[in-house]
Amino acid sequence: MIYHHLFAVTLAFFLDLLIGDPPSWPHPVKWIGTMISKLDLAFNKGAYKKRKGLFMLIIVLSAVLLITVLTVYLAYLIHPLAGILWEAVVISTTIAQKGLKQAGMDVCLPLNERDFPEARVKLSYIVGRDTADLDEPEIVRGTVETVAENTSDGITAPLFWAAIGGAPLAMVYRAINTCDSMVGYKNDKYGQFGWASAKLDDIVNWIPSRLTGFLMLLSSKSGYHGFGARWKILFNDAKKHPSPNSGWCEAGVAAILGIQLGGRNMYKGIVSDRARMGVPLVRLEAKHIPQTITIMHRSSFLFLLMLWLGGIILDVTFSWL
Repeated sequence: MIYHHLFAVTLAFFLDLLIGDPPSWPHPVKWIGTMISKLDLAFNKGAYKKRKGLFMLIIVLSAVLLITVLTVYLAYLIHPLAGILWEAVVISTTIAQKGLKQAGMDVCLPLNERDFPEARVKLSYIVGRDTADLDEPEIVRGTVETVAENTSDGITAPLFWAAIGGAPLAMVYRAINTCDSMVGYKNDKYGQFGWASAKLDDIVNWIPSRLTGFLMLLSSKSGYHGFGARWKILFNDAKKHPSPNSGWCEAGVAAILGIQLGGRNMYKGIVSDRARMGVPLVRLEAKHIPQTITIMHRSSFLFLLMLWLGGIILDVTFSWL
């Protein structure tokens, strides 16, 4: 069965790379988001918000798991190849390699043309911070941080869980991630209600984020820092990020490109000063966006190869038992 998962993961990887998520096509994440919104309105009020948030999370994950398992089971009943193909289609909806590249380049292209107002607008689509007054280095920083962080959240983490449990676990991962993105905020409205979603998202991303950070450095031989210095930056700076996981990819990119990420952000007029990651050997420029996308592609492909290697090792080990 592990090879079924790996073949499905590989097909999904290239399917997303070639086609992505066309806006006009139906997408499971939209349906999951609608479910979360309705449960948010129904449960996020009154007392016991932490329990209600946990209940909401259980409902969402149970529904996603049940539907995915049922459709995958039916596909495999038809034929193993049909099962693999259906799993590949489902898994492809959980990863966003092409979409992430497009989002980054949508900011980069107006920057190259010195159209800063348009670049700020495009950046506002992919970040939560205020973008109206950002200069070029800050626009680049926001874009690079988004592409770097989502290399794990949007690509390698769903691949990791898909390799373990096929389309069902990939969809469960995406549902957890969607819950966290919608209710996992540390504010008055969601601090209690979104607690379970945020914690579970941290747990399921713990291993993939660190593996991705390691593979980023392994997949990029050249850079402003020596090999040892880059590893030192990764281990020293990753833990500075407010998220226990996001810092691994951001610190990895910063170490490779010789830039500094983190710093002062504004959220609805409120200042948030994040710890800095990386040593600023060069000024942030538009060219760092496609360079970060290249790192994303290389590390994601290396992650896929790592999954195959791990699967083969497990298969051989179990055959000896």
